[in-house]
Amino acid sequence: MAPISTQLNFPAVPTRLADRRPEVAVDSLIAGLTPPPLFADVRFDSYRPDPAEPTQAEAAAVLRRFAAELAPPARKGLFRRSPPPAGPAGVYLDGGFGVGKTHLLASLWHAAPSPKAYVTFVELTQLAGALGFARLVTELSGMRLLAIDEFELDDPGDTVLVSTLLARLDEAGVRFAATSNTLPDRLGEERFAAQDFLREIQSMAARFASVRVDGPDYRHRGLPAAPAPRNEAAVVEAAQGAGASLDDFGELLAQLATLHPSRYGALLDGVRRVCLTGVAPVPDQNVALRLVVLVDRLYDRQIELVTSGLQLDALFSAEMLAGGYRKKYRRAISRLVALARLAA
Repeated sequence: MAPISTQLNFPAVPTRLADRRPEVAVDSLIAGLTPPPLFADVRFDSYRPDPAEPTQAEAAAVLRRFAAELAPPARKGLFRRSPPPAGPAGVYLDGGFGVGKTHLLASLWHAAPSPKAYVTFVELTQLAGALGFARLVTELSGMRLLAIDEFELDDPGDTVLVSTLLARLDEAGVRFAATSNTLPDRLGEERFAAQDFLREIQSMAARFASVRVDGPDYRHRGLPAAPAPRNEAAVVEAAQGAGASLDDFGELLAQLATLHPSRYGALLDGVRRVCLTGVAPVPDQNVALRLVVLVDRLYDRQIELVTSGLQLDALFSAEMLAGGYRKKYRRAISRLVALARLAA
């Protein structure tokens, strides 16, 4: 069958993500451990704490001090080993969503001395798979700071892996900062709280300082309404021009299965608008989790999204939205809708 763009008589043939086979060198993976483009320019000075929520200003002050403590001590001998940190080995930002935790975490990273790494929890587990655990420990052991955004507890295996990694890096003198992801259906506050995080890092818990960041209570906020999907011809038309891609949704999902998730960011290099035809329900959980990673990379880069077919807030089944990975799927829906609005 001829490509859609030919059938509808559009002269240009947009990029197809399903045809790309990005290769990412190990050095590039490590060098790429920086805040996403959305937070590339944030700093403590650009953080605007809510005057009605004093914990926000207090959290910024704590992180400023923590950044200052990361400065390497003056060497007194060529082979003299740096003393262990006097303060806590890490800080954990404990709060609901929408209160600026990621802004603060990225600001800490920008203020900290090099070498340093910034990564989401999911990216960290993917790196362990791509490099191997021992290689990852070696690569990260020289960092002064490892910042982990969206720490998750929904996969016991991943949680144990990261907890073990943190213990090994702690022995090497690496300092840490972390935020949590939200649990939408949790009783009480809509997050996993500090005690949950500290329990999972076990022997390191005593070396973490919990920093509370309060803000408006979004427990009763529903998922944003998704824009209506366009017809297929409108999607193809939106794909005309530099920086746009055009794919069949099912073919793109099939392509994701052939790539390690650590390559999903490179898959989007040079793309400013992703156009998808034939959007349909995600068939199973493995496909859904791969899609979540792609959505995170799209959102990091603020790439516009234009779609036909199923409305975006109906991608995941009711069973998926009630299951153990529900917070991932809800986050993906929220981000897909935001990217669709960018293109509207």
